[in-house]
Amino acid sequence: MIYRFTIISDEVDDFVREIQINPEATFYNFHEAILKSTGYTDDQMTSFFICDDDWEKEKEITLEEMDDNPEMDSWVMKETELSELIEDEKQKLIYVFDYMTERCFFIELSEIITGKEMKGAKCTKKEGEAPKQTVDFEVMAAGSGTLDLDESFYGDQDFDMDEFDKEGFGGLDEDTGGASFEEEKI
Repeated sequence: MIYRFTIISDEVDDFVREIQINPEATFYNFHEAILKSTGYTDDQMTSFFICDDDWEKEKEITLEEMDDNPEMDSWVMKETELSELIEDEKQKLIYVFDYMTERCFFIELSEIITGKEMKGAKCTKKEGEAPKQTVDFEVMAAGSGTLDLDESFYGDQDFDMDEFDKEGFGGLDEDTGGASFEEEKI
């Protein structure tokens, strides 16, 4: 049996990787295949997340042991086979490759190929350039912090104050017990 995964990015539209891998391979083997197919270095914290159909994270498979609580289930890439947590076609995963900024790949088990065997993993489709492996957190924060605050930011710039009706702003003309707002002490 062979698992064929399709990997895409929300950062680069034409980025696609397909990786075929033995289901008995570990998540670490899959991690290495992803790094090799993207040209990334193996010096970052990474994690896989098993997701539901809406891409909500359910189980995390970490590169290193992160939880020392024996009562909590924890999965480590080198110790966990793919088939242990992935059994069905269309299973969704997220692979976080840049922990500081939560950048990730979206992965789907696109096909389970029966009647064939393979050792290791192989990239069978490679399209587009991979997004940069890491981005400077300050640069990212500065880049995403700019808002276009033109006159239409708050809505229609052609509103007419006379169109607003006093009843829509309850409490403005109501009796406040003789004290105006400025006079009330809290």
